[in-house]
Parts: sequence; C-alpha cells; structure tokens
Amino acid sequence: MDLVDRAQALAKHCLSNELPRRWRHTEGVAQQATDAARSFGPDGEVLVAAAWLHDVGYSPQIAMIGFHPLDGARFLRQQGWDERVCALVAHHSCAVREARLRGCEDQLTAEFADEESALRDALWYADMTTDPDGRAVLAVDRLSEIASRYGPGDIVTMFIEQARDDLIGAVDRTTRRLAESRSI
Repeated sequence: MDLVDRAQALAKHCLSNELPRRWRHTEGVAQQATDAARSFGPDGEVLVAAAWLHDVGYSPQIAMIGFHPLDGARFLRQQGWDERVCALVAHHSCAVREARLRGCEDQLTAEFADEESALRDALWYADMTTDPDGRAVLAVDRLSEIASRYGPGDIVTMFIEQARDDLIGAVDRTTRRLAESRSI
C-alpha cells in the first residue's frame, strides 16, 4: 500500500464513524490537495498524505492535549509515519498561532519543524478552501465560517483573526502557483 492509500485508510479509521462531518471535510481537503499535487512532482504524494491526515488529532482515541495539530502529529510520529508528513500535520493552517494562544507553542516548535514551503502553503490552501462538509469554498468564506461556528471570544476565533493574513497569503501563493503550472 502506498503512502497516500495508507493515509486515507488511517484517516477513515480515525474519523469516518465518530466524526462524520470532520471526515467529509477531510475528503474535500484531500481532493483539493490531489488537484494541487500535480504541480509538486514527487512531493505531491507527501501533500496528499498530509491532507488526508491533517485532522486525525480530532479523533477521541488520539486527542491528548486537545490541540489537534500537535495531537495528530505526535500520534503519527509514534506510528512511524514520515517525519515530513508529521511536521506538515503539526503546522497545518498556521497552527503555531493557535498554539501560542493555547500555551503550547514551545512544544510544537521544539518537536516539529515548520518547512515554510510551497508544499506547506498548498496544504493550508487545501484546508482553507474546503468547508466542513467537504465542499470547495473561497478562503475568505471559510475563515468567516470558522469564526461564526466558534463565536466571538473563542480561542479559535481569536486565532483565525490573528492568522488571517498568513492563511490568505498561503492560499494566494498556491492559487498563483497552480495557475502558472496549468499555463505551462
């Protein structure tokens, strides 16, 4: 079984029954990543695997500290997953900003490197352009949906407000990259 197939199988096992809406979101994120993967050559497989696995930390069997990027990445590392996949999961969608608010930034940055690359941007793009039901949406609409779902004063809403420019920047860079690769 290849990397992407294993990632899909694990994500399905962790999310589909207990968190069906999260599973639908994950399916949509993986589809967005699959569409983007063509412009990344061999790294496209890493992107798609990370997309399948980005939210496994929400699984009740995996959640330890209640911060899904770090919980998921730690679990994946314990299971022997590729370190790059683990780090992409740990840092997906500007997780370091939320980690700072939750008091676990030092843990996140000490345990997992943020590669700050076009591949990382593409994972953020896939997550930020997929709504909770797996449908493709504009990033600005996704950010509004997240803030609305969590409500004013919630730590996730505060995080989204602080990370907005970084998230939109990653989406814009990826959108340009994909447009350029299609025109070649």
